[in-house]
Amino acid sequence: MEAVIRTAVAEALETLGLPAADFVIEHPNELSHGDYACNVAMVVSKSVGQSPRVVAEQIVEKLTGQIEYVENIEIAGPGFINFYLTRDFFVAETNRIINLGENWGKNEVLSGETMLIEYTSPNLFKPLHIGNLVGNIIGEAYTRLCEFSGASVVRINYPSDIGLTVAKGVWGLRHLKVDPSDINALGLAYKTGNDAYEAAGTEKDEIIAINQALYAGSDEALNTLRDAGIATSRKQLTELCLKLGTKFDTEITESSASDIGVSVVKEHTGNIFEISDGAVVYKGEKVGLHTRVFLNSQGLPTYEAKDLGNFTLKQQQYPNWTQSVIVTGNEQTEYFKVLYAAIREVFPETADKTLVHIPTGFLTLTTGKMSSRTGNVLTGESLFAEMEEAAKERVTDLDSENKTALAEAVAVAALKYQILKHNVGSNIVFDKEKALSFEGDSGPYLQYTHARIRSVLNKAQSAGVTPSYVVLPEQPYMIEKIIYRFEEVVREAVVEQAPQKVVNYLTELAGVFNTFYAHEKMADATDEFAPYKCLLAEAVATTLKNGLFILAIKAPERL
Repeated sequence: MEAVIRTAVAEALETLGLPAADFVIEHPNELSHGDYACNVAMVVSKSVGQSPRVVAEQIVEKLTGQIEYVENIEIAGPGFINFYLTRDFFVAETNRIINLGENWGKNEVLSGETMLIEYTSPNLFKPLHIGNLVGNIIGEAYTRLCEFSGASVVRINYPSDIGLTVAKGVWGLRHLKVDPSDINALGLAYKTGNDAYEAAGTEKDEIIAINQALYAGSDEALNTLRDAGIATSRKQLTELCLKLGTKFDTEITESSASDIGVSVVKEHTGNIFEISDGAVVYKGEKVGLHTRVFLNSQGLPTYEAKDLGNFTLKQQQYPNWTQSVIVTGNEQTEYFKVLYAAIREVFPETADKTLVHIPTGFLTLTTGKMSSRTGNVLTGESLFAEMEEAAKERVTDLDSENKTALAEAVAVAALKYQILKHNVGSNIVFDKEKALSFEGDSGPYLQYTHARIRSVLNKAQSAGVTPSYVVLPEQPYMIEKIIYRFEEVVREAVVEQAPQKVVNYLTELAGVFNTFYAHEKMADATDEFAPYKCLLAEAVATTLKNGLFILAIKAPERL
């Protein structure tokens, strides 16, 4: 409807001989001020030398009676134009939601796009703490938004399985003689190795030698320890990602990208890359950035060279991509500017394609920042275990198997919501108790609302109430004025790379529905409006389920 009104306003400007303008159409904060508001009169008035209200009067006169589903147009304040929609519009939208079902909310904004979206991409060889999963949660939500908007998407994981981090872990395993199949032992080994490296004694030299040997593959015993640790880390990663609703299409490891990156850098040394103090660098200053090292003085690839190799492999596997997106920490924003500048020079054929870095913020507990480097680590498994146990006390399903599955779904919802409600790139403070609440702004609250709707609809069916729109109240319910906006929210969220818009909308929708539920009867065959109220409830359930799907949160039928 926003697009229909926008087109009508633009045509009115042309008909009136008024200049074209970049105006805004939005929903007023107060529903009493209409369903849409437009600032076009304020924008145009500056260029025609008339007051906004005079301009607004001309536009309103031209539009009155000309837009289907708009029953009234008013001028408010200094010249805002408010549009009020007809009763029939809300009924038609509710019916459309029911008919579209799981396709409700989809759009074609990204139709024809082939997107490579890389996210999660942890350092293997150490436990994953929940901060490492922020990228997964944001990446999966953005990926689903893109799919919902017509894009063909390839999910890519790029874990680090070679380099100094792995060398520290291998040194720790050899020093402590612990079981590499135990993820907690891996964490201890990494911490021990990192502490030894930072102490800058002979152990640091040993770790550097291990790193060189692992790159060369020259020591079978070291290779065996590395392989065992990586297998343990990958198993943990797979299990956690499945819980979070992610299944990758492709995995590209640093070890597979390393040699390719070295070859690409060497091939272009002298024209794109330069030798500096024995290292090979990219002089980013030539494009207003900064210099970064791609091969160190020992000839080993840095993250930059490996990322270049990673990109090369993507090019080879998916030559028809149109957008390449990487979701990772906001501290790497400047890094990716240089990397992408180098990629543009090495691969000039990417000039008409899009390279994007979506930044993520740091996640901290209410007790402070977590750090795997210092050993103050909260592992994904331990947090999930705590949250699942707490969730089991809050779900009412008595079947033990279903209760376990429900507890996991609630725990995942609690975690995802608390991360996704923040603006992408901003830091996150995670409060477990607040996250697990079934009231207010939380993932379980959205799940509970969905389950409540399914329950009341079952009761209504038992009472002989069948959802329909045959008999309607004269005025639309408030819930009707909110529910149809989902389609617009999804479009805005994908264009602005802002999944938090979906979170905020679903929270508002759930709140309005629960107020509606508190004041209206649905499972009452004597209420002539009960069938329509049930139809609305069905539409809300569909909207919640589709919105939660975008966030990779399950919508249980029962809690």
